[in-house]
Amino acid sequence: MSGRVHYHLIGIAGSAMGSLAGLLRARNHRVTGSDEGVYPPMSTLLDEMGIAYARAFDPGNLRPTPDTVVVGNAVSRGNPELEATLDQGLRYTSAASLLREEFLEGHHVLAVAGTHGKTTTASLLAWILQSAGLNPSFLVGGIARNFGTSFRLAESDYFVVEADEYDTAYFDKGPKMWHYRPRTAIVTNVEFDHADIYPDPDAYRYAFARFINLIPSNGTLVAGYGSGAVRSLSRRSLAPVESFGVGAARVAANGEPHPRWRAERIVQGPEGTTFRLFHDGRALGSIRSPLVGAFNVENCLAAIAGAVAAGADLERVRAAIPRFGGVKRRMEARGEAGGITVVDDFAHHPTAVTAVIGGARARFPGRRLIAVFEPRSYTAQRREFQEEYCDALGGADRVVVAGLFRPERYDAGTGLDPDALARSISNDGVHASHIPRVEEILDRLVPELEPGDVVLILSNGAFGGIHGKLLRRLRNR
Repeated sequence: MSGRVHYHLIGIAGSAMGSLAGLLRARNHRVTGSDEGVYPPMSTLLDEMGIAYARAFDPGNLRPTPDTVVVGNAVSRGNPELEATLDQGLRYTSAASLLREEFLEGHHVLAVAGTHGKTTTASLLAWILQSAGLNPSFLVGGIARNFGTSFRLAESDYFVVEADEYDTAYFDKGPKMWHYRPRTAIVTNVEFDHADIYPDPDAYRYAFARFINLIPSNGTLVAGYGSGAVRSLSRRSLAPVESFGVGAARVAANGEPHPRWRAERIVQGPEGTTFRLFHDGRALGSIRSPLVGAFNVENCLAAIAGAVAAGADLERVRAAIPRFGGVKRRMEARGEAGGITVVDDFAHHPTAVTAVIGGARARFPGRRLIAVFEPRSYTAQRREFQEEYCDALGGADRVVVAGLFRPERYDAGTGLDPDALARSISNDGVHASHIPRVEEILDRLVPELEPGDVVLILSNGAFGGIHGKLLRRLRNR
């Protein structure tokens, strides 16, 4: 399809869908859409782009008739706009397919996959390539602060894309990342997630095995050797492997080779992290990153290796990292009131929660850390991970566990039990409470808070606007 096209996006406010809407608009297509429960930062971005969207699903949103309907992966049969699309025989496709056909074909695609760290790594990679003069287009799952957006369309051979392992659409249950055909593929780590669509860890690992099999033999796999699953999968790569990791001695002791890119002498503090960079055993000097947490050292290594594999000059790569502004909703300080700092983070998998709490300890040393956790994602609401959440949240000084986001989807055998989780954390010596609703959380928590406290909000959604509400309460008390 050529010329100016009218695309209508059902589920436009999802991170990938909203970014795709921006790319289509940048290519001068007409873009409309619809969604429910729209909240910042994507609602803000859509408004700033001037993209008209309805805040409810209705067949009337399909008038005038679009040339192509893009069906978001959260949209299922029964959605009134999807049913009208099918009944009227309209052309429809998925976001991942359209992204490949409209933007990725003919480009050097750098696709960032993995259970954890995709958004930060992809955003850092885009910034490094920009700083190195390669002027990439990109689409990531968050607002990259250096660019003020989650997407960009540039006149360049390079396109950085966050490669999600979640399913593509109701009519295409394969992962979105299978559509992207990378030349440079980064796999940060692989740890079982998305139990709602993957029946077991083997099925989950297979998704990444097939992704790796898409890399051409003259491409590059950048593989996180801190993950045993990635080390195993990388052995079958037909493309050269640029491995990265920390803790190289442990890997070598297990009979594995040292990672080609590795970090040593890691020092963390309130202003970020420094480490010594090595490649194939050769010291390449010190790297200073504004990011905190051991996991972000691995994200830096992945972005460095990916950028160099794509042809970026190493010295320009090194110079870019200290100027990286991070990503919204990743250890984002939302404000301070009365000496109390409110921090927002998207973490929702137990491993990510552990890493973020560790990062907060480095960012705010010596301060009391209160973790407020909303079990919102499918992973977070499932019983399989209850023990892991107990260990992860136990790294805070005080814990509040909110109610399940969609409790009606689960029963006693499948759903996480927030009350039992809070009791388990308390039994391990950390004061924890199950407080189901946002207003109740604020009523209980605000009187407890003291100057110097850090409140870490952990949710992959809006969480009822708790961040702003908490700051307002603290300013008014």
